[in-house]
Amino acid sequence: MEFGVYSLSEILENPKTKQTITTKERLEMLVEMARYADRSGLDLFGVGEHHRLDYAVSSPQMLLSAISQQTSKIKLTALTTLLNTADPVRLFEDFATLDLLSGGRVEFTAGRGAFVESFPLFGYNERDYDQLFEEHLQLFLQMNKEEKVTWNGKYRSALAEAEIAPRPLQDRLPISIGVGGTIESAERAGYNGCGLTVVMIGGISKKYQPLVQRYREVYQGDKPQVAIAGHTFIRETETELERDFYLYYANYWEHLTKQGIGGAMGAARTDLAFITSKESTLFVGTPEQIVEKILYQYQLFAHNRFYAQADFGGQPIESIKETIDLLADKVIPEVNRRISTQF
Repeated sequence: MEFGVYSLSEILENPKTKQTITTKERLEMLVEMARYADRSGLDLFGVGEHHRLDYAVSSPQMLLSAISQQTSKIKLTALTTLLNTADPVRLFEDFATLDLLSGGRVEFTAGRGAFVESFPLFGYNERDYDQLFEEHLQLFLQMNKEEKVTWNGKYRSALAEAEIAPRPLQDRLPISIGVGGTIESAERAGYNGCGLTVVMIGGISKKYQPLVQRYREVYQGDKPQVAIAGHTFIRETETELERDFYLYYANYWEHLTKQGIGGAMGAARTDLAFITSKESTLFVGTPEQIVEKILYQYQLFAHNRFYAQADFGGQPIESIKETIDLLADKVIPEVNRRISTQF
């Protein structure tokens, strides 16, 4: 199994110090987070795209370009790129350039996004939310296969033997689709031969099983690729978890609620037994508990990749590194050992 970390780049007050870092400092933190993950032997680093002042990254490919020059092995992706409100030709050329700069370490993960600010910002109509995504995806997939593209659609100008340059270092960019809970999105990933990245927010893991099952049923390609992603907070003891996790997680939910897309906080202090259980979608626990969660989900999904969102809630870099250390040193070796011997 491959393991990675990712960030949505929100800029939040640190609930312990009551200090809020600047956008520049947040970007520097993300570069350091990627460097640390690379040195720790993780397989992938991802960063989300938002077009709001409370998030630091509106152009993941720009940030990943800087990161590519300070890392050597780790794969790089946006998690996710807002494909419905971007010109797919410009995006493909950006990611192809990034692939060349990084030595062939780039993947492309497309998503539709939780916010809608990018629609008026780039001159698109929110009513065309899904149709835009589908059309842009088809063009991106075609460009990934062909150096010269002839294409005609509804939402952008036609192309006639257009040269798509540069070409990536890899023969083709690996392409995945990020989904949060809709069967239709999982089907789209399968029908188009893309990877599936399931971002789990709360509740129980088993509720996402139908998504993965449907994806595998309709998959048309060489080999299905399934990634599971979620909030991750690892500490050596449950005392440390109870002391620190809730503070950052409550801060995260308070921020979402203020933006109108959240509700009541998804966990209470009395829920620690459930949160750390293998059934919970939150990857919160001791290393031993995280191992059991991932192996339980492996039985549900047979996934080949795990992404940890390790920096939620205004955490300082030291807290993020603590989770990365325990993931790299204690969780990953044991998960891969047990997969190889038990499954």
